[in-house]
Amino acid sequence: MPIELLMPALSPTMEEGTLAKWLVKEGDTVSSGDLIAEIETDKATMEFEAVDEGVMGKILVAEGTEGVKVNDVIAILLEDGESADDIGAAPAAKAPEAASADAGTEAAPAGGSDTPAAPAPAPAAPSRDGTRIFATPLARRIAADKGLDLAAIPGTGPHGRIVKADVEGASPAAAKPAATAAAPAPAAAPAATAVASGPSTDVVLKTYADRPHEEVSLDGMRKTIAARLTEAKQSVPHFYLRRDINLDPLLKFRSQLNKQLEERGVKLSVNDFIIKACALALQQVPEANAVWAGDRTLKFERSDVAVAVAIEGGLFTPVLQDADMKSLSALSVQMKDLASRARDRKLAPHEYQGGSFAISNLGMFGIDNFDAIINPPHAAILAVGAGVKKPIVGEDGELAVATVMSVTLSVDHRVIDGALGADLLKAIKANLENPMGMLA
Repeated sequence: MPIELLMPALSPTMEEGTLAKWLVKEGDTVSSGDLIAEIETDKATMEFEAVDEGVMGKILVAEGTEGVKVNDVIAILLEDGESADDIGAAPAAKAPEAASADAGTEAAPAGGSDTPAAPAPAPAAPSRDGTRIFATPLARRIAADKGLDLAAIPGTGPHGRIVKADVEGASPAAAKPAATAAAPAPAAAPAATAVASGPSTDVVLKTYADRPHEEVSLDGMRKTIAARLTEAKQSVPHFYLRRDINLDPLLKFRSQLNKQLEERGVKLSVNDFIIKACALALQQVPEANAVWAGDRTLKFERSDVAVAVAIEGGLFTPVLQDADMKSLSALSVQMKDLASRARDRKLAPHEYQGGSFAISNLGMFGIDNFDAIINPPHAAILAVGAGVKKPIVGEDGELAVATVMSVTLSVDHRVIDGALGADLLKAIKANLENPMGMLA
Protein backbone atom coordinates (compact mmCIF):
# COMPACT_ATOMS: atom_id res chain seq x y z
CA MET A 1 0.00 0.00 0.00
CA PRO A 2 1.15 3.62 -0.51
CA ILE A 3 3.66 4.88 2.06
CA GLU A 4 3.07 8.20 3.77
CA LEU A 5 6.19 10.36 4.12
CA LEU A 6 5.94 12.35 7.33
CA MET A 7 7.51 15.65 8.34
CA PRO A 8 10.60 14.47 10.24
CA ALA A 9 11.70 15.61 13.69
CA LEU A 10 15.25 16.76 12.95
CA SER A 11 15.98 17.59 16.59
CA PRO A 12 14.50 16.52 19.94
CA THR A 13 12.78 19.91 20.41
CA MET A 14 11.49 20.41 16.85
CA GLU A 15 7.71 20.82 16.66
CA GLU A 16 7.36 22.27 13.16
CA GLY A 17 9.48 23.40 10.25
CA THR A 18 9.51 24.85 6.75
CA LEU A 19 9.61 22.58 3.72
CA ALA A 20 12.21 24.68 1.93
CA LYS A 21 12.79 22.64 -1.22
CA TRP A 22 11.85 19.35 -2.86
CA LEU A 23 14.83 17.56 -4.41
CA VAL A 24 12.56 15.12 -6.27
CA LYS A 25 9.34 15.51 -8.24
CA GLU A 26 6.26 13.38 -8.72
CA GLY A 27 7.08 10.29 -10.80
CA ASP A 28 10.72 10.11 -9.71
CA THR A 29 12.10 6.81 -8.45
CA VAL A 30 13.35 7.04 -4.88
CA SER A 31 15.81 4.66 -3.21
CA SER A 32 16.63 4.32 0.48
CA GLY A 33 19.26 6.92 1.39
CA ASP A 34 18.30 9.35 -1.39
CA LEU A 35 17.98 13.01 -0.42
CA ILE A 36 14.42 14.02 -1.20
CA ALA A 37 13.88 17.41 0.48
CA GLU A 38 15.45 20.27 2.41
CA ILE A 39 13.79 21.12 5.73
CA GLU A 40 14.34 24.40 7.58
CA THR A 41 14.14 24.33 11.37
CA ASP A 42 14.40 27.40 13.58
CA LYS A 43 18.18 27.06 13.46
CA ALA A 44 19.34 25.34 10.29
CA THR A 45 18.49 23.86 6.91
CA MET A 46 18.87 20.08 6.89
CA GLU A 47 18.44 17.40 4.24
CA PHE A 48 15.66 14.82 4.53
CA GLU A 49 16.76 11.31 3.59
CA ALA A 50 14.43 8.63 2.21
CA VAL A 51 14.20 5.36 4.11
CA ASP A 52 11.78 3.42 1.89
CA GLU A 53 12.01 2.70 -1.82
CA GLY A 54 9.38 3.48 -4.41
CA VAL A 55 8.06 6.12 -6.79
CA MET A 56 7.08 9.60 -5.65
CA GLY A 57 3.35 9.40 -6.17
CA LYS A 58 2.10 12.72 -4.84
CA ILE A 59 3.65 15.73 -3.12
CA LEU A 60 1.20 17.11 -0.57
CA VAL A 61 3.18 20.04 0.86
CA ALA A 62 4.54 22.60 -1.56
CA GLU A 63 7.99 24.15 -1.43
CA GLY A 64 8.23 27.13 0.90
CA THR A 65 5.41 26.00 3.17
CA GLU A 66 6.01 27.18 6.73
CA GLY A 67 4.63 25.77 9.97
CA VAL A 68 4.50 22.13 8.87
CA LYS A 69 3.99 20.10 12.04
CA VAL A 70 6.21 17.13 12.84
CA ASN A 71 4.53 13.89 11.64
CA ASP A 72 2.26 15.73 9.18
CA VAL A 73 2.02 13.82 5.87
CA ILE A 74 4.08 15.69 3.26
CA ALA A 75 4.11 13.20 0.36
CA ILE A 76 2.94 9.75 -0.77
CA LEU A 77 5.42 7.13 -1.97
CA LEU A 78 4.19 4.29 -4.19
CA GLU A 79 5.61 0.77 -3.88
CA ASP A 80 6.21 -1.70 -6.72
CA GLY A 81 3.09 -2.37 -8.73
CA GLU A 82 1.17 0.59 -7.36
CA SER A 83 -0.11 3.56 -9.33
CA ALA A 84 -1.54 6.97 -8.56
CA ASP A 85 -5.00 5.34 -8.46
CA ASP A 86 -3.96 3.58 -5.24
CA ILE A 87 -3.48 6.87 -3.44
CA GLY A 88 -7.17 7.74 -3.27
CA ALA A 89 -8.31 11.28 -2.80
CA ALA A 90 -5.21 12.70 -1.18
CA PRO A 91 -5.42 16.34 -0.07
CA ALA A 92 -4.04 18.90 -2.46
CA ALA A 93 -0.56 20.27 -1.92
CA LYS A 94 -0.51 23.21 0.45
CA ALA A 95 0.60 26.49 -1.01
CA PRO A 96 3.16 28.57 0.90
CA GLU A 97 0.78 31.48 1.38
CA ALA A 98 -1.83 29.19 2.95
CA ALA A 99 0.54 27.57 5.39
CA SER A 100 -0.19 29.81 8.35
CA ALA A 101 -3.91 29.18 8.07
CA ASP A 102 -4.02 25.43 7.59
CA ALA A 103 -0.69 24.03 8.75
CA GLY A 104 -1.23 20.91 10.84
CA THR A 105 -4.93 20.48 9.93
CA GLU A 106 -6.49 17.68 7.96
CA ALA A 107 -7.81 18.52 4.49
CA ALA A 108 -11.24 17.17 3.67
CA PRO A 109 -11.32 14.88 0.62
CA ALA A 110 -12.76 16.36 -2.54
CA GLY A 111 -16.26 15.34 -3.52
CA GLY A 112 -19.02 13.69 -1.48
CA SER A 113 -19.09 10.72 0.81
CA ASP A 114 -18.47 8.28 -2.06
CA THR A 115 -15.00 9.68 -2.66
CA PRO A 116 -12.29 7.30 -1.36
CA ALA A 117 -10.61 8.62 1.77
CA ALA A 118 -6.90 9.40 1.94
CA PRO A 119 -4.73 6.67 3.48
CA ALA A 120 -5.02 6.53 7.27
CA PRO A 121 -2.02 8.02 9.04
CA ALA A 122 0.52 5.62 10.49
CA PRO A 123 0.49 5.14 14.27
CA ALA A 124 2.23 7.92 16.15
CA ALA A 125 5.94 7.48 16.77
CA PRO A 126 6.56 5.83 20.15
CA SER A 127 9.37 6.62 22.56
CA ARG A 128 12.11 4.66 24.31
CA ASP A 129 13.00 5.96 27.79
CA GLY A 130 11.50 9.32 26.88
CA THR A 131 13.42 9.54 23.58
CA ARG A 132 11.45 9.50 20.34
CA ILE A 133 11.87 6.34 18.28
CA PHE A 134 12.32 6.89 14.56
CA ALA A 135 10.55 4.35 12.35
CA THR A 136 9.23 4.38 8.81
CA PRO A 137 5.45 4.66 8.37
CA LEU A 138 5.36 1.14 6.89
CA ALA A 139 7.34 -0.27 9.82
CA ARG A 140 4.92 1.33 12.28
CA ARG A 141 1.90 -0.10 10.47
CA ILE A 142 3.37 -3.62 10.37
CA ALA A 143 4.31 -3.38 14.05
CA ALA A 144 0.77 -2.30 14.92
CA ASP A 145 -0.74 -5.17 12.89
CA LYS A 146 1.54 -7.73 14.58
CA GLY A 147 1.20 -6.24 18.04
CA LEU A 148 4.94 -5.52 18.27
CA ASP A 149 6.54 -2.96 20.56
CA LEU A 150 8.86 -0.73 18.51
CA ALA A 151 10.76 0.17 21.67
CA ALA A 152 12.02 -3.43 21.77
CA ILE A 153 13.18 -3.50 18.13
CA PRO A 154 16.66 -2.20 17.15
CA GLY A 155 16.70 -0.13 13.95
CA THR A 156 19.12 -0.77 11.09
CA GLY A 157 18.08 2.15 8.88
CA PRO A 158 19.85 5.51 8.61
CA HIS A 159 20.54 7.02 12.05
CA GLY A 160 19.07 3.93 13.72
CA ARG A 161 15.64 4.27 12.13
CA ILE A 162 13.44 1.16 12.24
CA VAL A 163 12.58 -0.09 8.76
CA LYS A 164 10.32 -2.79 7.30
CA ALA A 165 12.94 -5.56 7.51
CA ASP A 166 13.55 -4.88 11.21
CA VAL A 167 9.89 -5.36 12.06
CA GLU A 168 9.40 -8.42 9.86
CA GLY A 169 12.45 -10.07 11.47
CA ALA A 170 11.53 -9.11 15.04
CA SER A 171 11.38 -11.88 17.64
CA PRO A 172 8.17 -12.67 19.55
CA ALA A 173 9.77 -11.05 22.59
CA ALA A 174 9.04 -7.69 20.96
CA ALA A 175 5.29 -8.23 21.37
CA LYS A 176 3.53 -5.52 23.33
CA PRO A 177 2.44 -6.40 26.88
CA ALA A 178 -1.24 -6.60 27.60
CA ALA A 179 -2.87 -3.22 27.56
CA THR A 180 -3.51 -1.53 30.87
CA ALA A 181 -5.61 1.47 31.74
CA ALA A 182 -4.50 4.30 29.48
CA ALA A 183 -2.56 7.03 31.20
CA PRO A 184 -3.61 10.59 30.48
CA ALA A 185 -1.68 12.12 27.62
CA PRO A 186 0.89 14.70 28.67
CA ALA A 187 0.01 18.29 28.01
CA ALA A 188 1.38 19.61 24.76
CA ALA A 189 4.44 21.78 25.09
CA PRO A 190 3.93 25.43 24.18
CA ALA A 191 4.73 26.11 20.55
CA ALA A 192 8.26 27.40 20.05
CA THR A 193 6.97 29.84 17.44
CA ALA A 194 4.93 31.91 19.90
CA VAL A 195 6.07 35.50 19.63
CA ALA A 196 6.93 37.85 22.44
CA SER A 197 4.12 39.37 24.47
CA GLY A 198 3.18 43.01 24.07
CA PRO A 199 0.59 45.09 22.19
CA SER A 200 -1.34 43.12 19.58
CA THR A 201 -0.40 43.29 15.92
CA ASP A 202 -3.60 45.21 15.11
CA VAL A 203 -2.88 47.83 17.78
CA VAL A 204 0.68 48.37 16.56
CA LEU A 205 -0.38 48.55 12.89
CA LYS A 206 -3.03 51.16 13.71
CA THR A 207 -0.57 53.19 15.77
CA TYR A 208 1.87 53.51 12.86
CA ALA A 209 -0.64 53.41 9.97
CA ASP A 210 0.23 56.96 8.87
CA ARG A 211 4.01 56.45 8.99
CA PRO A 212 5.96 54.97 6.06
CA HIS A 213 7.22 51.53 7.04
CA GLU A 214 8.04 48.05 5.80
CA GLU A 215 6.60 44.90 7.37
CA VAL A 216 9.23 42.19 7.90
CA SER A 217 7.85 38.71 8.59
CA LEU A 218 9.51 36.73 11.38
CA ASP A 219 11.36 33.64 10.26
CA GLY A 220 11.58 30.52 12.41
CA MET A 221 14.76 31.65 14.16
CA ARG A 222 13.40 35.08 15.16
CA LYS A 223 10.14 33.53 16.40
CA THR A 224 12.08 31.06 18.53
CA ILE A 225 14.40 33.75 19.92
CA ALA A 226 11.39 35.93 20.79
CA ALA A 227 9.53 33.09 22.50
CA ARG A 228 12.45 31.52 24.37
CA LEU A 229 14.03 34.73 25.66
CA THR A 230 10.69 36.22 26.67
CA GLU A 231 9.98 33.04 28.61
CA ALA A 232 13.49 33.11 30.10
CA LYS A 233 13.27 36.71 31.25
CA GLN A 234 9.81 36.20 32.74
CA SER A 235 10.30 32.80 34.37
CA VAL A 236 14.00 32.64 35.36
CA PRO A 237 14.86 34.60 38.54
CA HIS A 238 17.96 36.41 37.26
CA PHE A 239 20.47 38.19 39.44
CA TYR A 240 23.72 39.80 38.30
CA LEU A 241 27.30 39.82 39.54
CA ARG A 242 29.98 42.12 38.12
CA ARG A 243 33.79 42.13 38.23
CA ASP A 244 36.60 43.99 36.47
CA ILE A 245 39.45 41.85 35.15
CA ASN A 246 43.02 43.02 34.49
CA LEU A 247 43.83 41.67 31.03
CA ASP A 248 47.45 42.74 30.79
CA PRO A 249 48.96 39.42 32.02
CA LEU A 250 46.70 37.50 29.60
CA LEU A 251 47.52 39.74 26.63
CA LYS A 252 51.25 39.34 27.26
CA PHE A 253 50.96 35.55 27.67
CA ARG A 254 48.76 35.29 24.56
CA SER A 255 51.32 37.16 22.48
CA GLN A 256 54.06 34.73 23.58
CA LEU A 257 51.95 31.66 22.83
CA ASN A 258 50.87 32.91 19.42
CA LYS A 259 54.50 33.35 18.37
CA GLN A 260 55.13 29.71 19.30
CA LEU A 261 51.95 28.51 17.57
CA GLU A 262 52.50 30.52 14.39
CA GLU A 263 54.11 27.61 12.53
CA ARG A 264 51.06 25.44 13.29
CA GLY A 265 48.69 28.06 11.87
CA VAL A 266 46.98 28.56 15.24
CA LYS A 267 46.20 32.04 16.57
CA LEU A 268 44.61 32.22 20.00
CA SER A 269 42.00 34.88 20.68
CA VAL A 270 41.08 36.43 24.02
CA ASN A 271 37.76 34.59 23.66
CA ASP A 272 39.61 31.25 23.62
CA PHE A 273 41.12 32.09 27.01
CA ILE A 274 37.69 33.13 28.34
CA ILE A 275 36.20 29.78 27.26
CA LYS A 276 39.01 27.90 28.99
CA ALA A 277 38.78 30.06 32.11
CA CYS A 278 35.03 29.44 32.44
CA ALA A 279 35.39 25.70 31.80
CA LEU A 280 38.02 25.38 34.53
CA ALA A 281 36.01 27.57 36.91
CA LEU A 282 33.07 25.16 36.58
CA GLN A 283 35.43 22.41 37.74
CA GLN A 284 36.78 24.55 40.58
CA VAL A 285 33.23 25.40 41.72
CA PRO A 286 31.42 22.17 40.76
CA GLU A 287 28.15 23.06 42.52
CA ALA A 288 27.65 25.74 39.85
CA ASN A 289 28.10 23.31 36.96
CA ALA A 290 24.40 22.52 36.79
CA VAL A 291 21.14 23.18 34.94
CA TRP A 292 17.52 23.61 36.03
CA ALA A 293 15.32 20.60 35.24
CA GLY A 294 11.89 21.62 36.52
CA ASP A 295 11.66 19.75 39.81
CA ARG A 296 15.40 19.09 40.22
CA THR A 297 18.83 20.20 39.08
CA LEU A 298 21.33 18.24 37.01
CA LYS A 299 25.00 18.50 38.04
CA PHE A 300 27.67 17.65 35.48
CA GLU A 301 31.10 16.12 35.71
CA ARG A 302 32.57 17.83 32.66
CA SER A 303 32.34 21.46 31.48
CA ASP A 304 30.23 21.92 28.35
CA VAL A 305 30.42 25.61 27.48
CA ALA A 306 28.13 27.31 24.94
CA VAL A 307 29.35 30.41 23.11
CA ALA A 308 26.99 32.87 21.42
CA VAL A 309 27.76 33.44 17.72
CA ALA A 310 25.99 36.26 15.88
CA ILE A 311 24.64 35.38 12.44
CA GLU A 312 22.42 37.24 10.01
CA GLY A 313 18.94 37.38 11.52
CA GLY A 314 19.77 35.83 14.90
CA LEU A 315 22.36 33.81 16.77
CA PHE A 316 23.58 30.32 17.54
CA THR A 317 25.13 29.03 20.76
CA PRO A 318 27.37 26.15 19.67
CA VAL A 319 28.56 24.00 22.56
CA LEU A 320 32.18 23.02 23.20
CA GLN A 321 31.88 19.76 25.10
CA ASP A 322 34.55 18.76 27.64
CA ALA A 323 36.09 22.23 27.32
CA ASP A 324 37.94 21.78 30.61
CA MET A 325 39.85 18.82 29.12
CA LYS A 326 40.94 20.52 25.89
CA SER A 327 44.02 22.61 25.21
CA LEU A 328 43.72 26.26 24.26
CA SER A 329 44.77 25.48 20.68
CA ALA A 330 42.18 22.69 20.39
CA LEU A 331 39.45 24.99 21.71
CA SER A 332 40.54 27.71 19.28
CA VAL A 333 40.37 25.41 16.25
CA GLN A 334 37.02 23.93 17.30
CA MET A 335 35.48 27.33 18.04
CA LYS A 336 36.51 28.73 14.66
CA ASP A 337 34.99 25.70 12.92
CA LEU A 338 31.72 25.91 14.87
CA ALA A 339 31.43 29.68 14.31
CA SER A 340 32.06 29.32 10.58
CA ARG A 341 29.44 26.61 10.17
CA ALA A 342 27.02 28.50 12.41
CA ARG A 343 27.15 31.51 10.08
CA ASP A 344 26.43 29.17 7.16
CA ARG A 345 23.63 27.50 9.20
CA LYS A 346 25.32 24.14 8.78
CA LEU A 347 25.42 23.06 12.43
CA ALA A 348 23.74 19.81 13.42
CA PRO A 349 21.29 20.09 16.36
CA HIS A 350 23.58 18.23 18.77
CA GLU A 351 26.25 20.90 18.16
CA TYR A 352 24.15 23.78 19.50
CA GLN A 353 21.98 22.05 22.11
CA GLY A 354 23.01 21.32 25.68
CA GLY A 355 25.73 22.80 27.83
CA SER A 356 25.37 24.15 31.36
CA PHE A 357 26.97 27.58 30.95
CA ALA A 358 27.17 30.18 28.19
CA ILE A 359 29.40 33.07 27.13
CA SER A 360 28.24 36.16 25.21
CA ASN A 361 31.12 38.40 24.14
CA LEU A 362 30.21 41.83 22.76
CA GLY A 363 33.59 43.33 23.60
CA MET A 364 34.64 42.90 19.98
CA PHE A 365 31.82 45.30 19.07
CA GLY A 366 33.09 47.97 21.47
CA ILE A 367 30.52 47.34 24.22
CA ASP A 368 31.99 48.13 27.65
CA ASN A 369 29.50 46.06 29.67
CA PHE A 370 25.99 44.59 29.45
CA ASP A 371 23.65 42.07 31.09
CA ALA A 372 22.92 38.88 29.13
CA ILE A 373 19.70 36.83 29.35
CA ILE A 374 20.14 33.24 30.53
CA ASN A 375 19.40 30.58 27.91
CA PRO A 376 17.36 27.90 29.78
CA PRO A 377 18.08 25.36 31.09
CA HIS A 378 21.53 26.90 31.67
CA ALA A 379 22.13 28.25 35.16
CA ALA A 380 24.40 31.14 34.17
CA ILE A 381 25.77 33.20 31.30
CA LEU A 382 28.85 35.45 31.28
CA ALA A 383 28.49 38.77 29.44
CA VAL A 384 31.93 39.98 28.32
CA GLY A 385 32.77 43.60 27.53
CA ALA A 386 35.69 45.22 25.76
CA GLY A 387 39.18 45.56 27.22
CA VAL A 388 39.69 49.27 27.89
CA LYS A 389 42.73 51.18 29.18
CA LYS A 390 41.88 52.44 32.66
CA PRO A 391 43.72 53.82 35.72
CA ILE A 392 44.04 51.25 38.50
CA VAL A 393 45.54 51.17 41.97
CA GLY A 394 48.38 48.64 42.07
CA GLU A 395 49.19 46.26 44.92
CA ASP A 396 51.79 48.76 46.13
CA GLY A 397 49.14 51.48 46.30
CA GLU A 398 50.45 53.41 43.31
CA LEU A 399 48.35 54.45 40.32
CA ALA A 400 48.96 52.65 37.06
CA VAL A 401 47.27 52.11 33.70
CA ALA A 402 45.98 48.66 32.75
CA THR A 403 43.72 47.02 30.19
CA VAL A 404 40.52 46.29 32.12
CA MET A 405 37.67 44.08 30.93
CA SER A 406 34.25 44.32 32.62
CA VAL A 407 32.22 41.08 32.89
CA THR A 408 28.72 40.41 34.22
CA LEU A 409 27.56 36.99 35.35
CA SER A 410 23.79 36.49 34.98
CA VAL A 411 22.70 33.73 37.36
CA ASP A 412 19.57 31.61 37.83
CA HIS A 413 18.84 31.90 41.56
CA ARG A 414 16.98 28.57 41.53
CA VAL A 415 20.27 26.79 40.84
CA ILE A 416 23.01 29.10 42.10
CA ASP A 417 22.80 31.26 45.21
CA GLY A 418 24.60 34.57 45.57
CA ALA A 419 27.68 33.29 47.43
CA LEU A 420 28.08 30.36 45.02
CA GLY A 421 27.79 32.69 42.03
CA ALA A 422 30.39 34.98 43.60
CA ASP A 423 32.75 32.00 44.00
CA LEU A 424 32.27 31.07 40.35
CA LEU A 425 32.99 34.59 39.11
CA LYS A 426 35.99 34.82 41.45
CA ALA A 427 37.39 31.63 39.90
CA ILE A 428 36.84 32.97 36.36
CA LYS A 429 38.64 36.21 37.25
CA ALA A 430 41.55 34.34 38.87
CA ASN A 431 42.00 32.11 35.82
CA LEU A 432 42.05 35.06 33.42
CA GLU A 433 44.44 37.13 35.53
CA ASN A 434 46.80 34.16 35.96
CA PRO A 435 46.60 32.59 32.48
CA MET A 436 49.69 30.42 32.81
CA GLY A 437 47.94 28.48 35.57
CA MET A 438 45.31 27.34 33.05
CA LEU A 439 47.97 25.23 31.35
CA ALA A 440 48.97 23.41 34.53
